[in-house]
Amino acid sequence: MIRFFEDYSLKNYNTFGVEAKSRYFFEFTELEDLTEFLQANTSWKDESFFLLGGGSNLLFVNNFDGLIIHPNVPGVQVVHETRNQVWLEVGAGEDWDRFVDYCVKSEYYGLENLSLIPGTVGAAPVQNIGAYGVEVKDFVDTVNGFDLESMSTYSIPAEQCRFAYRNSIFKQELKNRFVVTSVVFRLEKFPEFKLDYGTLKAEVEARGELHPIHVREAVMAIRQSKLPDPAELGNAGSFFKNPVVDHELAGQLKAEFPEMPSYPAEDGKTKLVAAWLIEQCGWKGFREGDAGVHKLQALVLVNYGQATGQELFLLSQKIKASVVEKFGVELEPEANIL
Repeated sequence: MIRFFEDYSLKNYNTFGVEAKSRYFFEFTELEDLTEFLQANTSWKDESFFLLGGGSNLLFVNNFDGLIIHPNVPGVQVVHETRNQVWLEVGAGEDWDRFVDYCVKSEYYGLENLSLIPGTVGAAPVQNIGAYGVEVKDFVDTVNGFDLESMSTYSIPAEQCRFAYRNSIFKQELKNRFVVTSVVFRLEKFPEFKLDYGTLKAEVEARGELHPIHVREAVMAIRQSKLPDPAELGNAGSFFKNPVVDHELAGQLKAEFPEMPSYPAEDGKTKLVAAWLIEQCGWKGFREGDAGVHKLQALVLVNYGQATGQELFLLSQKIKASVVEKFGVELEPEANIL
């Protein structure tokens, strides 16, 4: 099935709920729909492309003067399994949290720490989504899709996806070029628990038996206590990445701010907590018009109703500047700003 529109409103395609329009909008549910559409309309090669999933990690600052491609491919199927593991191919259009729920109920484990993250399956490897000590890269086997430049279909094994913290090849060389149509995940039949992040272990233990269902319930409870539901209050979850800094700078900051939380990162570096940095600068609960910072989580920018993308972006810039001034640390947006 295909849907094609001109001058199309994107308000329902971004969880901030800001108004923006796309010059052209194309949605498809089967790979053949995309290839046929592009082959029949070769002039699209001259247009700017943007690949849109669930819009849960996106801030529209302007209208988009080009073609938005929205993969809405459905389906979950077992493609291979052994005694200990199972491989599932999942359509890019599947809702991420519904997929995690399906996995836990089917006794396929590994993704339960990533419960309640908004968005689609196709966007998960692009962003290399992560939460509570787990990143999706650890469970991706293959990413399947269509290359808009070479006009060809191919698969990319996980080891070639260049996964990093909230990053991948799909945000670099293949940005707005490789349309993810499905993802193959390799999951475990016997759970391996990761409960060291924050209060997760205590939340799980409060539910009794150590079981992936209880891990999922605990993660959902923690997230719901801290993060607003985009259906009720427009937001894109964590707006900034947790900054990773040199060990020397981290030591200097720790000496000046002993209460500053930090975690070991790769290459001997240190990961700081962006929410803490922002809160120390006084932004938690801030509101100007309908653009604001959530009262319970300083990392979340919110739209109280009629905020524009430009207003939310300007607020993010003010937050960045204040963190640099106080801590000498540059925050990078986790949200994609368009």
